Amino acid sequence: MVIGVGLLGLLVGLLSGFMGAGGAIITVPALVYVAGIPVETAISTSLIMGAVIPITALLPRLRQGLVAWKAVAAVTVAGIPAAWGGTLVGTLLSAKVTLLIFAVLMIASGVQMLRKRPNPPEEGRTPRAWVLRALVVGVFVGFLTGLLGVGGGFITVPALVLALDIPIGTAIGTSLAIAILNSVAALLAHLGASAPDWGIAVVFAIPAAVASVVSAYFAGRVHHRVLQIAFAVLVFAVAAFTIVQAATS
Repeated sequence: MVIGVGLLGLLVGLLSGFMGAGGAIITVPALVYVAGIPVETAISTSLIMGAVIPITALLPRLRQGLVAWKAVAAVTVAGIPAAWGGTLVGTLLSAKVTLLIFAVLMIASGVQMLRKRPNPPEEGRTPRAWVLRALVVGVFVGFLTGLLGVGGGFITVPALVLALDIPIGTAIGTSLAIAILNSVAALLAHLGASAPDWGIAVVFAIPAAVASVVSAYFAGRVHHRVLQIAFAVLVFAVAAFTIVQAATS
């Protein structure tokens, strides 16, 4: 189990460093089926990783100025209270329903990654409309973070590009900053309902942090389209496995 969790951390770190997101969407189902821990514990444990692992992937992007702090502020203002709301709703759902929601979200994420995204300029829309869209993005992403223990990167990145007109490179760095803040808020909300497994979190986080630093350094040398297709195939496979396991358990 320890080896399996460590390898999972390595995979999540690679995805986080290369694309600014991606690991958390497979972390909870993997912790449930690889580590054998309850869904509630897997979610709170995933939130620890969601708060820590993106830091190492964010650092090189901070040096490159690839974070839109105005978007971070607007999205997290709405996202933090929404994360608490998602946590409350999550306590009302059964483990099977939660895993099936994960599977649907994974399929949606895979489809999003297969789509070719435009790279529009940051200007061109009124400031008021931009702020309203940012708040809507924040509520949606924050709610999912609290409900499912995911940073929401593969929802946040396309939302930042398509709704807020942020270039893809900056959107990735911005998504990492948002994921950290939302994960911390959701973790605080979850601590009253379910305690994380700190041992698994450490075993997972160490290889993930190292992998995210290395992959973030090389991210500019690998074509994003190759990574997007590879990730889509991975999440489709995990989603199918999760649906089968949830339906037969």
